[in-house]
Amino acid sequence: MNDFYSKTYLGLIAVGFTALNIQLFPISKQASVWNRCLRKTSDTLSKVKAVKKMNDESKEVLSVMICNGAVFEPKFKANIQ
Repeated sequence: MNDFYSKTYLGLIAVGFTALNIQLFPISKQASVWNRCLRKTSDTLSKVKAVKKMNDESKEVLSVMICNGAVFEPKFKANIQ
C-alpha cells in the first residue's frame, strides 16, 4: 500500500513537471529571440558613426526600441559631438 502512494506521488510530480515545461517553452523561445534581436541590433548600430559617440546605455535603449518595433523617431538627450 505504501508503494502505491509513493508511485502515485512520483507520477503526479512527473506530470506536474512536464506540464510546467510545456508552459515555459514558448516563453524561453521568445526570450531567446529577443536576446538575439538585441545582440544583432546593437552590433549593427555600433557601425553607425553617430551611434558610436553614444554611451552604452543610450545604445541599449535604442536597441530595445527597435526590437519593440518603435515606429517614431526618438529624441535623444545626448551630447553627440
